[in-house]
Amino acid sequence: MTSITYTGVLDVSRATAEALAKLLLEHRERLGTRKGTRTLGPFKQSVLILRWFLDGARLTQLARDNRISVPTAYRYLHEGLTVLADHAPDLSTALERAAAAGFTHLNLDGTVIRTDRVTAPGPNKADLWWSGKHKHHGGNVQVISAPDGWPLWVSPVRPGREHDTTCARTHGLIAALNRLADTLGIPTLTDLGYQNAGAGLRHPVKKPKDGKLTEDAKAFNSVIRGVHGLAERANALLKVTFKALRRVSLDPKAITWITRAALVLLQMEHGRTS
Repeated sequence: MTSITYTGVLDVSRATAEALAKLLLEHRERLGTRKGTRTLGPFKQSVLILRWFLDGARLTQLARDNRISVPTAYRYLHEGLTVLADHAPDLSTALERAAAAGFTHLNLDGTVIRTDRVTAPGPNKADLWWSGKHKHHGGNVQVISAPDGWPLWVSPVRPGREHDTTCARTHGLIAALNRLADTLGIPTLTDLGYQNAGAGLRHPVKKPKDGKLTEDAKAFNSVIRGVHGLAERANALLKVTFKALRRVSLDPKAITWITRAALVLLQMEHGRTS
């Protein structure tokens, strides 16, 4: 069968590809990699990684297009994930940047990254990675964003069955965000999934059982939901920009590195970290 060669265009600036290539080159230099020992140079490896992120290209396709073996393609990809993820801000750095930017508040929202993971037993024989809310397997990632919905920080992945509040507590988010509100007066807006997590986290008032909300409570809910609604932009920016985040076929634990790497790429492309 005769193959067809065609030209493709990646929806990313050359500057971003070159910035990633520079990080890869620096990584090779740290490892002491000799010139001419790699099939692909840093720039071509950068393009391979970006194709996987942006277009969700299969590793078999990337291997064939670059005339390398599939194991080598996987090795190049995982190397890129590690290099990018290492440049993602930690929680304290992200909060320091937010404070320096003078934000009036932050947003916190969780998202479940879909995965092809098969059933894995968890506590009480529950399916560890199954999200009952979303009805599919996935990993829970917490996202902190600026008032306009720009993502500032992403958490390590937790099993999809875990509640947002549980995940946030595990990552130390609840304590950190309450401390930020207490010391600097910067509250964090959330949805009802984080109720009773502390005074620093502001969420809508829950309707009392067999009761009605007061007019003041209704007005408060309308305002806070409208302002916090921009938090959904952060998750959308990550998932819409990067097809790789819509469905992960790698080990679910790799979602940690994939989301951190995606955040760095997004910040590279737009030149914005806060």
